[in-house]
Amino acid sequence: MITKITGKLVRVDDDQAIIEIPPFEYQVLIPEFTRRQIQIQVGQVISLHTIQYIDGNIARGGRLTPRMIGFISEVELEFFEHFCSVDGVGVKKALRAMVRPVQDVARSIEQQDAKAVSTLPGIGAATSERIIAKLRRKMPKFALMVPRDDSPESSIERDVVEETFQILCSLGHSESDARKLLDDSLSTKKKFKDVESLLSAVYQTTSGS
Repeated sequence: MITKITGKLVRVDDDQAIIEIPPFEYQVLIPEFTRRQIQIQVGQVISLHTIQYIDGNIARGGRLTPRMIGFISEVELEFFEHFCSVDGVGVKKALRAMVRPVQDVARSIEQQDAKAVSTLPGIGAATSERIIAKLRRKMPKFALMVPRDDSPESSIERDVVEETFQILCSLGHSESDARKLLDDSLSTKKKFKDVESLLSAVYQTTSGS
């Protein structure tokens, strides 16, 4: 399985990116929020984290076609896999639905905002309820708004944020309060290398407000 592809971005269409890795060009399906992220990078070398699936229904006389789906970060890919796992969603519907950033969708699911989730393309009221029921407890890490990229520094920072979030919850903060405390501290744009420094910043922010 191809888990990552790096090459020159030749073209971006509504639902796909064409990536050149001579002598080949690869079609990578992308959701709308990914298209917005990469559309200004045409002509540049980019990397996409990918998953593959087989499209088609041979039982109905169709042909089976391998497809590749790409995302800027691993965390976006992980969220997509969770989203696809809900009954009644699947790969195609999930691709169509992902028009908003992962953080925004995750927050709506975590807060059990069925109305907001149901506004995603192709997701109605019944499906939104199933999405919330299955995924809401898995959403805090995606709602923290700290995207992962390929640099070791950012990977370390995300691990620190996730561990700090769990500690805040264990100290009695609700998930929404813990996330707000982290967002306030992270908005300073400082880099936190360990949990202790981030916790210290969280409570300094709290005492100063």
